[in-house]
Amino acid sequence: MRSAGFRRTRRASAAAVVTALALTALASCGTSSSSGGGNDDSGSGSSDPSAPLDPKAEVTLTIDCMPPAAKAAELREWKEDVKTFNKTYPNVRINGKSTPGQCLEPPRFTAMLKGKSQPDVFYAYFTDLQQVLDNDGAEDISAYVTDTSVPALKEIQPQVLDVARKDGKLYALPTSNYTMGLMINRKLFTQAGLDPDSPPKTWQEVRTASAKIAGLGKGISGFGEYSAGNNGGWHFTAAQYSLGGDVVDASGKKAAFNDDKGKQVLQQLHDMRWEDDSMGQTQLLKWGDLQKQIATDKLGMFLAAPDDITYMVQQLGAEYENFGMGPIPGGEGTLFGGNNYMIKKGSSPDKIKAAVAWLNFKNLSPGKGQFQWSRTKADKLPVGLPQPNFFLGESKTKDDAERVANATMPVANFKAFMDNPVQGKPEPPKAQEVYKILDNAMSAVLTNKDADVDKLLDTAEQQVNQVLANQ
Repeated sequence: MRSAGFRRTRRASAAAVVTALALTALASCGTSSSSGGGNDDSGSGSSDPSAPLDPKAEVTLTIDCMPPAAKAAELREWKEDVKTFNKTYPNVRINGKSTPGQCLEPPRFTAMLKGKSQPDVFYAYFTDLQQVLDNDGAEDISAYVTDTSVPALKEIQPQVLDVARKDGKLYALPTSNYTMGLMINRKLFTQAGLDPDSPPKTWQEVRTASAKIAGLGKGISGFGEYSAGNNGGWHFTAAQYSLGGDVVDASGKKAAFNDDKGKQVLQQLHDMRWEDDSMGQTQLLKWGDLQKQIATDKLGMFLAAPDDITYMVQQLGAEYENFGMGPIPGGEGTLFGGNNYMIKKGSSPDKIKAAVAWLNFKNLSPGKGQFQWSRTKADKLPVGLPQPNFFLGESKTKDDAERVANATMPVANFKAFMDNPVQGKPEPPKAQEVYKILDNAMSAVLTNKDADVDKLLDTAEQQVNQVLANQ
């Protein structure tokens, strides 16, 4: 699933109502902006994947998700990066494609793959790998991605690269990642006599804090939760992970949530809603609803990823100072996701090398491209959120220092989240179908005081097993 303008994993598909797009519109993927020289692959370079790209090789790369004109600062940075990249590779032509609205809409993405109309370098969610491979859409780039072509390779979190692998082969390089934590409204925490610098660490502490915040009255809820648009199932998964549980077993063919942990997730929500009255009366919420509530000081906390804050500030008029984050309660695991870029199947060796070189410069080099935080600050864009942050070791140390030095928000508000990282787990197979089923259990406990948790889990288990059997 995704947040902050629907940029993350396939949550966007559940939360947004989208219409089918014609394949003819997909071929162009929007408008273009070009820079650099050359018109096509010259074929002059070495076919050896381990050999570096010949600076004289003429290559044209079409790359999607270039910022649209409406995002003037981001687009200016993109163009600056193209010029900088071309100082090293003057004959690589970057032909950027921007798509109005959401960069990656599921109907467009699916039709693009089926029509083989994806750009040379195309954007995808972590959860898209199997769909891409089913459509023979991406190159195996294992031999091209080395410590030479991507110097920070060994310092990228293993799990971020693992989701881009299938049968030991690497098909993508990351551009962003996230892990779920506990978002809090610092103002309401203070008013309720809670310490905003120490968010709840256990689910019992969440329940206690939620009751105190709801006690402020004025229509304020202590804790909020989704239960519609597949978002309820998505958050059930995160909560299940937080307790050390799972949603699907290791084989990927059987539901694994009908256990004490799954019961605890649903029972606590039921009790907070009906016994404590700390979750408000309005339910069946989907993505965007909780953000509006917490941004207007009507909600104390909910599960989220850090970039939700950017959405709330830029789109809802909130202030960075009002929010904080802690690790997901329970701390046994959390849901993680993100985005990456893949290279179109059938690309020439030179084109693959040029694509890897661009992705390394733009997305994977501390101090450069998207991690050039001094430029981001100068362009009045947000700096200081703890994610994306997929580096380890010296790369992480360097990036963290630059991020803090150029912060445009109080980074101390995220200290609890940053100082207590929780191991992330990917979304389950058939995620959206599984989430849709689990929505029913989440909505039932939040709208029906007499909901039978055991029966809800039994029914959901049977339905999920049917879905998994049809893979």
